[in-house]
Amino acid sequence: MFQSVETIIVTWIASILLIIGWCLRSNPFSALHGFVIDLFRQRRLLILFAGALSVLLLNKLELLIEPHIQQKIDFTPYIFAFEGHVTPLFQQTLASRPLTYITTYFYVIVFAAVMVASLAIYHREKDFRSLYAFLYAISLNYFLAIPFFLFIPVEETWHMHPAIRFLIPDVYPAFEEQYRHFSGLDNSFPSLHTSISVMMAMIAYQSKNRRFARLTIVSAAVILFSILYLGIHWIMDLLAGVILGIVSASLAFRWSDYTLAYPWYFPNRKKPASEQSYH
Repeated sequence: MFQSVETIIVTWIASILLIIGWCLRSNPFSALHGFVIDLFRQRRLLILFAGALSVLLLNKLELLIEPHIQQKIDFTPYIFAFEGHVTPLFQQTLASRPLTYITTYFYVIVFAAVMVASLAIYHREKDFRSLYAFLYAISLNYFLAIPFFLFIPVEETWHMHPAIRFLIPDVYPAFEEQYRHFSGLDNSFPSLHTSISVMMAMIAYQSKNRRFARLTIVSAAVILFSILYLGIHWIMDLLAGVILGIVSASLAFRWSDYTLAYPWYFPNRKKPASEQSYH
C-alpha cells in the first residue's frame, strides 16, 4: 500500500469509492460526476469550494513565513514537562506492526478519503446545509490554527521526546520525503488531523446519512488514537484539536444556515429545488 506514490494514490481512490458506494448504496462514480458538474454550474458552490481549497495555499505560505518570525514562544518544553511521562505509554503499551499499519492507513489515506467523500455524499443527497458547513469548516480550521503555528510553535512528540519513536516510516518509509511538505515539525498545536476529524464527524452526525455518520465517528476515534500512538502529537494537541473542531463545526453550521436563508449572501445561477424548500 505504501510502496510508492502510485500505490498510495490507487489506495486513496479505492477508499473514496468504497466509502461513497457503501454510504450511498449506489454508483460512487455517478455521485462524484454529479458534484463536479454542479461545481461549475452553481456559482455559490464554486466560490465556497475555491475558498476551502485555498487553505492549501495558505498553509504553504505559513510554512514559508514562519522561519522569518522572531517573536515566537516555544511552548514545547511546557507541554513536555506536563505530560512527558504519560504520552509515551501509548506506544510502549500497544506498539505492534499490524497496529502501526492500520493507524498509518487511517492517518494518511482514510482522513483525506473521508474529506472527498463528504463532498460527493452531501451533494448527492442534496444536503446543502451539511455540504456548505463542511466547506466553511475546512477553511475555519486552518484560519484559526495558523496563528498558533506561527507564534506558539510546538514540536511533534517524536522530535522532542527521547522515549517516543516516529512509527509511520516503519510501514511508509518515504513519508518524510513525500508528506512532510504539508506540515512543519513545529506545527503540532493544535492537531489539525484531530480538529478536522472531529468537525467531519459532527457535521456527518447532523446529516441525512446515518451510515456516513457512523463511519466518520469511527474514523475520528481511530485518528485521535493514531496521532498519539504514531508519535506525532501530544495529548494537549489532541485536546486543543477537539476544541477547534467543535468551534469550527458550530460556526460553520451558522454560516451555512445563513447562506441558505439569504441567497444574496452567495449568489447562485440557479437555486436547487432542495434549497428552495429549505424554509
